[in-house]
Amino acid sequence: MTDGAPANAESGQEGAVDLVVAGAGGGLTAALRAAQAGLSVLVVDPDEQFLRGNNTSMSTAMIPGAGSRWQREAGIEDSPARFVADITAKTHGTADPALAAALARISAPLVEWLADDAGLPLKLVTDFGYPGHSAHRLHTVEGRHGSTLLRHLYDRVRSSPHVDLLVPARLADVERGGDGEVTAAIVQYPSGHRETIPARAVLLATNGYGADRDLVARHLPDIAQADYHGGQFSRGDGLRIGLRHGARAAYLDAYQGHAALARRSRTLVGWATIMHGAVMVDRDGRRFGDETTGYSEYAAALAARPGARGWIVLDQRVHDLCLPFTDFRQTVDAGALVWADDLDGLAQRTGCQATALKESVTGQAALATGAAQHDRYGRTFFEEPLRPPYAAVEVIPALFHTQGGLVVDEDARVLAEDGSPIPGLFASGGAAHGISGHGADGYLAGNGLLPALGLAWQAATALAHTHAHEERHEHT
Repeated sequence: MTDGAPANAESGQEGAVDLVVAGAGGGLTAALRAAQAGLSVLVVDPDEQFLRGNNTSMSTAMIPGAGSRWQREAGIEDSPARFVADITAKTHGTADPALAAALARISAPLVEWLADDAGLPLKLVTDFGYPGHSAHRLHTVEGRHGSTLLRHLYDRVRSSPHVDLLVPARLADVERGGDGEVTAAIVQYPSGHRETIPARAVLLATNGYGADRDLVARHLPDIAQADYHGGQFSRGDGLRIGLRHGARAAYLDAYQGHAALARRSRTLVGWATIMHGAVMVDRDGRRFGDETTGYSEYAAALAARPGARGWIVLDQRVHDLCLPFTDFRQTVDAGALVWADDLDGLAQRTGCQATALKESVTGQAALATGAAQHDRYGRTFFEEPLRPPYAAVEVIPALFHTQGGLVVDEDARVLAEDGSPIPGLFASGGAAHGISGHGADGYLAGNGLLPALGLAWQAATALAHTHAHEERHEHT
């Protein structure tokens, strides 16, 4: 569908759009923020099904906000400094400290802006904690699903007179002027026809390169054979465009994996199962590590097990506690869970070795009740013992999205090899270099959406400030 033709800006280059946003996921935040400042915006996206086909729509809609008003109302002490400390600990000090500090600093203002200015109905998640977060700081929407979040942002964008959408169309390149500044966006339609659209700035919000199997094999060999569970148009377009214009790239080995993709239904089981006390076993029924270290790095651990598959074992209590998640409900509705009254029955239904499965589950119960003091894998949190009847869901490892990309500053400006910003070129989300350090170990829940929404928001804010400064200069 083509939702509209490019709007004309009232200032800057004559007839130019103030901002072209490439990517209708987290980039819609930039469109709303720029429109709020009176700037003209054109959003382009190659996916006609972007409302349910990109990574924002596939997420669990968890947005970190360190020091938000929801935390204060709940009596939770948090701060950007504490958030940065968590990022540093999870990434073993390998994350970009400047970008981590910048995103932590804006995280609370971002979620409050999303609620107050974008009208997003956010709530603080307090029923369980995600690995690596030392405080409850994740904010989400009803159903805890990105499709709800994205639909809301889209509805706001559609109601703005300052924003037009061009779908399906992909950003093929940008044009730059004699001083190196962005002057136009080159858009390509499915027919192959290209159009040059004058623009004062371009935001690369095209996500990462997870759908490009060659790039994945080159940069992420430990997860290259896993299922890809992300947007089909996350093909590295933003990365290639930036590199073509002399930008730097970093952390290309960083990614978010997931060890809880249901094999039967290809739906997300979710790590809330684990954090509420479930365990993961391999196809033989044996636990193979501390599941609470994180779902991202556990994808590679699962991929290394025989057959690259395993089972999450849970009970009725865990099942009921996870029902607030749309993803989990979809997994249940798809019939991906198997149930049994006892462990012998569960072993028969899963094909696990009964002795190994019993050892894994009874060991969990002993640790949860305090009958055993030490887990051989180092897990310290089991909540409550698993009780019959038992359920299990077969899971496979998956790659969700890449976490490395173009190097940006705290205003999301793309940096050239010499460290200087490329005028008018911004990047956010998976197109930017992120805060997850290297590999999969450094990923924290929200490390995808915070750079996607936060850097987009920062890019639009920086552009609005520049626009206001130019207007003041013209009037003086």
